[in-house]
Amino acid sequence: MTLDELRRLDPKQIGSWPILPKLGVLLILLLVIVGLSYWLDWQHQIDALSAEEQKEVKLKTTFIDKKKVAINLAAYRKQLDDIEKQFGSLLKQLPGKSEMDALLTDINQAGLGRGLQFELFKPAAGEAVRDFYAELPITLKISGSYHDMGAFASDIGKLSRIVTLNDVAISPAPGKGGGLIMDATARTYRYLDDDEVSQQRKAAAKSKPASGKR
Repeated sequence: MTLDELRRLDPKQIGSWPILPKLGVLLILLLVIVGLSYWLDWQHQIDALSAEEQKEVKLKTTFIDKKKVAINLAAYRKQLDDIEKQFGSLLKQLPGKSEMDALLTDINQAGLGRGLQFELFKPAAGEAVRDFYAELPITLKISGSYHDMGAFASDIGKLSRIVTLNDVAISPAPGKGGGLIMDATARTYRYLDDDEVSQQRKAAAKSKPASGKR
């Protein structure tokens, strides 16, 4: 069908058109209907369907994760029990308030037992209180031989309670005796009793609102 024949077609008499122009018009109408349907309705449905599919993927992932936790729940509980036991055994290495004097005596005796001389043994005036324990620094100044100082450090590490030596500095002692002087800070720890822990939590609770004010 030529271009001139198409131009002579009467739009008011589509029923009398040849089959090919009719099919062309129907195809154009179909494309217009599909385009308008997509623009006005289908696009929103496709977006909603895509969002639901993404939500389904997230829900499946969440379900699988929770299923794994449920399957391994017994193992997790055993692991938690093991951690609590380890924590309990570590906590037992911290002395209580009533045992601190004995621990300070043990530290002093560890040095004297190795033939060292304490030039200074000064516990701090106050403790540094943490979540569930308190830390007490002790300033030490000890004179003696290098071998005896090493043995003293080893003895400190073998105490039944936790004691650490920090900021260790060794210098020659005045005179010609060949001795040494060690300056150090021994840190020992004790656990807080129930009343002290309760006070710590109350103090932390009170400080939270105050920290948010401007």
